[in-house]
Amino acid sequence: MSRPLIAEIDLDALRHNYRVAQGLAPQSRALAVLKADAYGHGAVACAQALDDLAPAFAVACIEEAQTLRKGGIGKPIVLLEGFFQADELPLIESLGLWTAVHSEWQVNALLAYRPRRPIPVWVKLDSGMHRLGFPEQQLDRIWQRLLDAPGQVCDLHLMSHFATADALEPHYFQRQLRLLNEWSARLDAPTCLANSPATLAWPEAHGAWNRPGVMLYGSDPLEGANDASRALKPVMTLRSEIIAVQELGAGEPVGYGGRWTTPAPTRIGVVAAGYGDGYDRHARDGTPVLVDGQRCRIAGKVSMDMLTVDITALPEAGIGSRVTLWGQDEGGAVLSVDEVAHHCDTISYTLLTGVLPRVPRRYHEGMS
Repeated sequence: MSRPLIAEIDLDALRHNYRVAQGLAPQSRALAVLKADAYGHGAVACAQALDDLAPAFAVACIEEAQTLRKGGIGKPIVLLEGFFQADELPLIESLGLWTAVHSEWQVNALLAYRPRRPIPVWVKLDSGMHRLGFPEQQLDRIWQRLLDAPGQVCDLHLMSHFATADALEPHYFQRQLRLLNEWSARLDAPTCLANSPATLAWPEAHGAWNRPGVMLYGSDPLEGANDASRALKPVMTLRSEIIAVQELGAGEPVGYGGRWTTPAPTRIGVVAAGYGDGYDRHARDGTPVLVDGQRCRIAGKVSMDMLTVDITALPEAGIGSRVTLWGQDEGGAVLSVDEVAHHCDTISYTLLTGVLPRVPRRYHEGMS
């Protein structure tokens, strides 16, 4: 018998979520974001599942693009952070990649390079995120330099990133969007602006391309859910089993440091999952899990290979009982990764991308 912890990946749910993104913006093309190994879900398997739906994919860096090409993915791939050294350009050309540019040295490198075919380029404007992108004072000049080099670059797009598209208060988002609309009109430029929250909640931000990311994997990035985000289905179910049961009296400490103490006679289920698998060590007492489809709570600190849950209310639960750490239980109950993340004082992105390689991924269709 192998260790019972697995990450089940529902590829039908992934396709469903992509269709949600498509349906929200029928006049846009949806760029499926597969960075960070498809947010921990397996980039090649997810790309293969979306290959008949998505016109293009997006990754953070050339190494991620190479993984997709080696996996047989032939669709266009956008490098969202662009290239990090000029000597990447021959590989960008040979792999048929599209690249963002956000710094003048990248523009200089592109214009000095002599490709056999021009390279599609998406120019990033810093509209208020203050991370990557050209300040607007430089954009006219940068855009014109690229326009004047049709032998080196082609298919210019304007892109940017929203800092607060997920927030209930829209002021800063609207400020960014006004600036981007002004520049899109001024340059007569097609845009790629909408990330997951903007795809879900801000149709006025939809451009020639949108780039849904975490929403593809069933996580709701909005501070306040809407009908579209409620329609998303979980793609990853992190599943394990109870491997031991402790029958304890009142006043007994559980786990490292004795952070949690039994308030009364208590049954503790020991689950094969821990921070060595990527489950967040910062999970508080009371973080929900599903045991045989019923909600229970973590009791005590998460260990490297195990965590402990209070199963006193489930007298039938015991060794071999199924445990859903997030995702959809076999009986149909769902525990959102977003809810678990809240109890860990983090966000779903860190949980999904943090599931470590020793946890097997099992891919299924027809689960959702």
